[in-house]
Formats: sequence, C-alpha cells, structure tokens
Amino acid sequence: MTFDSTSTLLATGGCDGTIKLWDIVKQYCTHNLKGSSGVVHLVEFHPDISLLQLFSSSLDCAIRIWDLRTSKCICVLESHYSAVTSLAFSPDGHTLISSGRDKICTVWDLVQRKEKRTVPVYEGVVILSANEDYSQLGVKSKDLHFITAGSKGVLRVWESSTARCVFTQTLPSAPVSSPEQTDGDPLSLVYCLPLPLSNRLATITAEHNILLYQLPLLSVQQQFVGYSDDILDVRFLGKEDTHIVVATNSSQLKVFELATSSCQILYGHTDTVLSLDVFRKLSMFASCAKDKSLRVWRMDPETGHVHCVAQGHGHSNAVGSISCSRLKKAFLASGSQDCTIKVWDLPDDLPAVGEEPAQLVTRITEKAHDKDVNSVAISPNDKVLASGSQDRTAKLWSLTDMSLSPLWTKSWPLPLLMAQSSCGAYTTSVTFEGHDASVLKIIFVSRGTQLVSGGSDGLVKLWTIKTNECVKTFDAHQDKVWALHGKWSVTPLRIVLVFLFHFLYILKHLLGGEM
Repeated sequence: MTFDSTSTLLATGGCDGTIKLWDIVKQYCTHNLKGSSGVVHLVEFHPDISLLQLFSSSLDCAIRIWDLRTSKCICVLESHYSAVTSLAFSPDGHTLISSGRDKICTVWDLVQRKEKRTVPVYEGVVILSANEDYSQLGVKSKDLHFITAGSKGVLRVWESSTARCVFTQTLPSAPVSSPEQTDGDPLSLVYCLPLPLSNRLATITAEHNILLYQLPLLSVQQQFVGYSDDILDVRFLGKEDTHIVVATNSSQLKVFELATSSCQILYGHTDTVLSLDVFRKLSMFASCAKDKSLRVWRMDPETGHVHCVAQGHGHSNAVGSISCSRLKKAFLASGSQDCTIKVWDLPDDLPAVGEEPAQLVTRITEKAHDKDVNSVAISPNDKVLASGSQDRTAKLWSLTDMSLSPLWTKSWPLPLLMAQSSCGAYTTSVTFEGHDASVLKIIFVSRGTQLVSGGSDGLVKLWTIKTNECVKTFDAHQDKVWALHGKWSVTPLRIVLVFLFHFLYILKHLLGGEM
C-alpha cells in the first residue's frame, strides 16, 4: 500500500490481483483496477498528482501505468525478468527507475514510455531513492543519481547516464559483505524508505533492524531493533549502569541506552554470540561466540559509542562462556566446546576508535573437562576460577597456576562454590529446591546474601542463602530464561561485606548454630 502526495488517497494491492483506491477523508473505495497478473505486490503514485497516474507491479514482473480518470491501464513497461522490488521517480517526474530481484535497475523515459538504460548492480536490490546533491560525497556530475540498497548490506550511489557506481558506503562498525553472500545474510538490506521532509533514509535489515541515515552523507543517525529472537545473555554497562548489552541469538550485539531505548548494533563476530561479561571498573565488556573467538569492547563514557578494542583466537570449537577479572582490567577466562579453558591477558595499551583491535595473548590453556565447558566464573578476589561442564562436574582452579582445589569435583551448586572460593573456605553444600524444570542461570544479588535463578519453565526465583528459602517467584516470561544480571558492582567494600557474611555463616556452623 502507498499514499499519494496529498495524503488523501491510499492505494492497496491485493492477492486477488486487484488494486483499490481509497478516499481517506470520505472513507470509501473510489477505484477497483483489474488486469494485473496474480498478486499485486507494489503500488506507487506518480509524484505529479495532476497526472492522476498509478504505477503497479505483480507476478508477471511488468510495470503497469494506470490512468485514474478512466480506471484503465494505459501502458505496460517490460524489462525485468524477476520480481520488481521498488520504483523511484526523478524530481521532474519525467524519469522512472525500477529495481528487481534480477539484480538490475532500469531507467525509464516516462515521456516516451520506453527504456533508456539498464544498470547491472550485481545484487538483489530492494529499493532506490530519487536524486540528491551528492557533492559532499565527492560526486561531481549533475546527472540523475539514485541510491541502491540490497544483499551486500551497504548503500551505493549510481550515475544513471553512465551506469557507474560513484560511491559505496562504508559503515564504521560493520564489515563489508563478501561477494558470495546472498539475500539471506544478516547484513543484507531488505527494504528502504526515503524520508524527504527530514532528508533521511530508513533501511530495514534481514535481521529486522531499522537504520536511519542522514542524507546526503549517508551517516548512521539512529538504530532500532525490531526483533531480537532468543535473548542468550545480558549485562549492565556504563559507570551508572546507563546501558545494557544484549546477545540475541545473532552474530550482532545490541547496546541499548536505557534512558532513550536507542540502540547501537555491533558487528565483529561471524556467528552467534553465546556469552557476555563486564569488567567492573571500566565501561568494557567481553563477548564470545560460535565462531571460536572472543572480543573485548569499550564504551566511550562521553559519547556512549562502543568499539572493539581486542580479539582472541585459539579455541578449536565454539566458545560458550566467558568471565572477566573483577578487581581490575587485567585478564579474562573462556570455556569452549573443545573441553579447554583459556586465560587471556589484556594488552596494557588498547587501540583508539578507528584502529585495528589488539590481539589477546593466551596466558594459560588447560584441558579442563571431558566434555563441553558450559560455564566459567572468576571469583570476586580474582584468585579462583570455577568451571562447569557437560560432563556433570564443577571444578575450582587456582588462577596463579591453574592447579585444582582439593575439592576439585563436586555436585554442589556452582554459585555456592564461587561464594566459598571468594573467602578461601569450603563448607557443607546447601541445596535449593523449588524449580520444576532445568535451572539455566544463577546470580548473586543483595550483596551476596541472596540468589536469583532462572529456569527453562520461564520462572525466575529469588532465594535467601541463609535460610535456603525461595522468598519470591516471578512469572513473566513465556519461555526459557537464559540470562540474568543484577546491578551489583564489585567494590572493595562489598568484597569485605561478602567476606564478612560468609565468615559469620561458617562461624555459626562451627559453633553449632548458636548465633
């Protein structure tokens, strides 16, 4: 469907092969145009409303011109061999440019109603925009230019008279698609909409993200996420927890500003991001993915802009879990489906915006388990690393030499192991019972005195450690709860409080509970 320039007429194309025009003010159907072949998937008014012409396309790949005075088709333009995806008019209305899934654009002379030129664009073009002044992009010619957006994921400016591409956009945060990528690639643009009043352009990606570009510089102005799929992990980010970073069953990361809901889409990984963690004292976080790599990202505290500062390669299979050092920006640990744990050191000097990411250096690689390593966690004092595996074991490692704790394999809940490892003591395990389905995530809250657990039944439960009691059950999710993160910044004072809490807890048991 489309509106005319006066916003009083609406044209709709249907699967019954007809086109209907509706008077918006009087609310009735004014025309019923018949003659199209199959589903009408594209309708567009001529910009000169006095001509009273409507353009349409259907399954026969032809473009029909309808005279709205007589309700008849006055011309059929044939050039495309696949579905026509969009139509755009020159400012004077004398030239039409059409795009199609046959990877070509056709320039039409509407005065003579014949084809002027075919422009091969070598990608599944979806939409194009009318002429603009692109001199700021280095385009000097005054000929008619148009913009294409398609499977390569970038906007390109073309000169219609020479069929030459005069500008190709380079997104600051996104890699350029490779030639073998198709329309199904996440970077591909499936729709584009000119916004002439604000001199902007809106594009929609294959992953349902909406990007707004400012013309004529084609700079990204805003980004919106329309669909996130499964939320695999989430973390608070920023000095005052002003942002959240989200892994959404995609190779792209989303960073949301909580005050405005505006989003940055981060490119870098080439397969699904599986896990996230944050460095507590800086606006930095780490991610790992099925592409066997991990990346470290930094957010500028002034602008909120996020860029990749380091990357690590070395695992031979998907990296499913990552954990950052707690006390200072120093190192991180990763666990992989290759059954190993790696500890990585961060470089002292991290690159600035626009520079290539630094390479992470592996300090230690340990064959940790017999099956996939599902979880790794660094203790609050940066001395102990816990790992959980598909082999049904949890292990505690000394981060100085990766030696195993004396209690190296237990069936205890992993969060309790981490609580005990932070103060160097190991006590009898405590079991929390209440979930009727698999427990997928557990975190500390309330300065380490409580736990929050998320299950595959969609329930979130709050537990008090001292009493083993579930004090609240939250029922809001419709499916699995994969990720939890609380606003609990680890500061020296809080580490002392956690230590004191567990010391008193152990002392109570040593005294026979008389406290």
